[in-house]
Amino acid sequence: MAGYQVIVVGLGSMGAAAANALAARGIGVLGLEAFWPAHDQGSGHGASRIIRQSYFEGADYVPLLRSAYQGWDRLESESGDDLVNLCGGLYIGNDSGPIFTGALAAARQWGLPHEVLDAEQIRSEFPTLSPATDARAVWERNAGYVRPEAAIEANLRLARAKGAELHFAEPVTAWSTEPGGGVRVVTPSGSYVGDRLVIAGGAWAPSLLDDLGLPLVVQRQVMYWFRPEATAELPIRRYTDAEHPIYVEERHDHDQIYGFPIQDGTDGGMKIGIHRSEAIRPTTADDLDRTVTAAEIHRVQQRTRRLIPATGEPLAAKVCMYTMTPDEHFVIGSHPDHDQVSIACGFSGHGFKFVPVVGEILADLAEHGRTEHPIGQFAPDRFRRS
Repeated sequence: MAGYQVIVVGLGSMGAAAANALAARGIGVLGLEAFWPAHDQGSGHGASRIIRQSYFEGADYVPLLRSAYQGWDRLESESGDDLVNLCGGLYIGNDSGPIFTGALAAARQWGLPHEVLDAEQIRSEFPTLSPATDARAVWERNAGYVRPEAAIEANLRLARAKGAELHFAEPVTAWSTEPGGGVRVVTPSGSYVGDRLVIAGGAWAPSLLDDLGLPLVVQRQVMYWFRPEATAELPIRRYTDAEHPIYVEERHDHDQIYGFPIQDGTDGGMKIGIHRSEAIRPTTADDLDRTVTAAEIHRVQQRTRRLIPATGEPLAAKVCMYTMTPDEHFVIGSHPDHDQVSIACGFSGHGFKFVPVVGEILADLAEHGRTEHPIGQFAPDRFRRS
């Protein structure tokens, strides 16, 4: 049909990568985004996102992670931007918890370089950390963080340079498939037709895909930055990315936390977040409470001090969102009722590290209706089947 070859709805992390991958193949792309480039209204902001391969969420993710790492290398090379810092990663738990046992199982299954450390070894190697006495950790040198805003901007810049047409401040209000094939997308500025549609709506996926009835739950999440209380024994440099790893930690009786070293100078503070907690509440993308209370900051500060005793004064806090599935696995694939529509959503708080490979997968689905990447466990109709 007349119009664009592919329309991409949502130009956040996954949509920007898809637009770049499609344009690189010479496919005519229209990208539509409700906000501004690399905005802070969804899930793709906050200066850093963890990247790792010893994957405690499931060893089946490792082949995709290997492809993603190759994609990050390509994106850095093509854009000329500094996007990835492999400062190393620690996954701290115990013999009965999923973080340590899952990371170790993935590393062993796929032959990933790693070390196993006990609590004393953790303290010796990383004296800023004070793990529980029964703690064990998987240490992975090939881990670190990605800069999300810079990555999104790089994909958008490259997509546009390759011919993609990108519209911002133009939210999608409706989409439909056409009787003769193809799709139609409606915005306040008009309607657009195309051969195929990619929906990468992030926290807006529940409304964009309400026809599927996906059991998605949007969670309010807060990212915090604290200044370490430096001492002569532990100067501020010990908390920077030259000497400090990214980490994920769980304890028997406390929330699961994750954190980063200080990046880009010593004044920015350490970024810390809580991944799992009973205090995290559901919301919707349009009703998100972006006010962070003093009680929230104090609670995270006290929890973090159990691992990093020198966690000092709060510097900043920003709100973002997770879009969760019941099994915490992604939703990626062709729409079960419309072959010309591909979707990627429900990344459940651990998706950003996969951005380059998800972009390629979405381009594969739009161009060929299939992909060679292993995405069977992410089938959009798996909840309908169950």
